[in-house]
Amino acid sequence: MSQHQSTVTIQEPKSQPRGKVGAMKVAMGSGGGGVKRGLAIFDFILRLAALAAALGATIAMGTSEETLQFFTQNFQFRARYDDLPAFSFFVGANAVVSAYLVLSLPFSIVSIVRPQAAAIRLLLIILDTVAIALISAGAGAAAAIVYLAHQGNSKINWVAICQQFGNFCQRVSGSVVGSFIAAFILIVLVIISALSLRKN
Repeated sequence: MSQHQSTVTIQEPKSQPRGKVGAMKVAMGSGGGGVKRGLAIFDFILRLAALAAALGATIAMGTSEETLQFFTQNFQFRARYDDLPAFSFFVGANAVVSAYLVLSLPFSIVSIVRPQAAAIRLLLIILDTVAIALISAGAGAAAAIVYLAHQGNSKINWVAICQQFGNFCQRVSGSVVGSFIAAFILIVLVIISALSLRKN
């Protein structure tokens, strides 16, 4: 009497190798990292532009001086930035912001290398906000004096000196414009850092 043996084959469901699953996750996350790296590169370029604007404003204001001679050399009128406290504060504020921008460049480079580092972005947002407040205060104070220098004020007997000290007024006016440009770039930097943190 013969016995027939039957074999039943059960196929296990195919599962994706773990390596492929990990590769898919890396590929999905690499898109956000590319955007963050692009924002970090843009951040670095803008910091260089803000540094150029703030440093240029500091140098232009700090070297502004004009002397007018009347009749003899012993009778002169001189205009210098340190004759007015607002201009002195302007130079100090822009110098501090320029130094901060130089020190912030390494942190911006680290953000390019490690775009996922959220702590650096948060630190830059805080410090950039402080820099905006400082440079805006200096630019605002200097802008008020520049306006009076151009227009004068008859109520307080403030004479418009820009008719006589033309070169001096041009330099201080240009430095105030450069300072406001630096402040605007810093605002853009805060927005970029906030966008980068949002994508985390």
